[in-house]
Amino acid sequence: MKHKIIPLLWSGLASIVLVLITGFVFKIDGFTALKSYGEEPTYKVYALDLPDTLSFAGEKVPLHSTDLRERMDRELLVNTYWQSNMMLLLKRANKYFPTIEKILIEEGVPTDLKYLSVIESGLENVVSPAGAKGFWQIMRNTGREYGLEVNTNVDERNHIGFSTRMAAQYIKKAKDKFGSWTLAAASYNRGMSGIQRNLNLQKVESYFDLRLGQETSRYVFRILAVKEIIENPSKYGYIFEDSDLYYSVPVHFHGLDTAISNLTTFAQKMGVNYKILKIHNPWLLQNHLNNRSRKYYEIAIPEKGYY
Repeated sequence: MKHKIIPLLWSGLASIVLVLITGFVFKIDGFTALKSYGEEPTYKVYALDLPDTLSFAGEKVPLHSTDLRERMDRELLVNTYWQSNMMLLLKRANKYFPTIEKILIEEGVPTDLKYLSVIESGLENVVSPAGAKGFWQIMRNTGREYGLEVNTNVDERNHIGFSTRMAAQYIKKAKDKFGSWTLAAASYNRGMSGIQRNLNLQKVESYFDLRLGQETSRYVFRILAVKEIIENPSKYGYIFEDSDLYYSVPVHFHGLDTAISNLTTFAQKMGVNYKILKIHNPWLLQNHLNNRSRKYYEIAIPEKGYY
């Protein structure tokens, strides 16, 4: 009996593998950015054609030199072929970009700056080893400097609205200093003083002429690569329906200027549970809200019927 089962298992596994491979080949064959070698579709990794033109926040990206083309090629390849991550970014972008874009427009910042949040955090409220937090990876002192509340009870670096507005204000300040959105974006990674120091030492005026450390040297090109793929997903082999994407849940806001002794009880009064309340208000760190100063807070409450 055992001897009969084993061939059947191998046969079944072979069928599954064949389906997976042929399914993947079908997707690969759909790439329009892939070079054509005149062969039948097989599982291979293809080189990509760089776009003829690229821009960031209305500023043209020079791709005339070998150095710049190789740097762009690297980030386009890395992000195109890290398929699981890019598909997640595409799904999350559909959910969060409308909120981010609205605030950037209100702050007078080009909407291309939203791609910084993709590179910084993958559109998640993550914490870096250095302690940077939220979609925009804001350090504690920087957040406080720009007016965010950051303590053990409330951390507005995790508030998508407040943190996006803070990031926009930082980038505007950097743009006023450097006269370039590209340099402003680079300074979000390196710091304004760091970028200024490199500009002075190297006696150049453009990000693309600077010799920088690896992280900042790659930073803008990573942004450009993610922008290119998110704006042209099918060109790079990402096939999905609108229903596959993530969507934001409509909310209304409950305003208050008092403390909340127990968020579980508060959530139940609002018609949701503790988990859902925390999902929509990740800036609330504990199971209560301290409010000795009688500060006014707005707590997001999802509309009925979505959970």
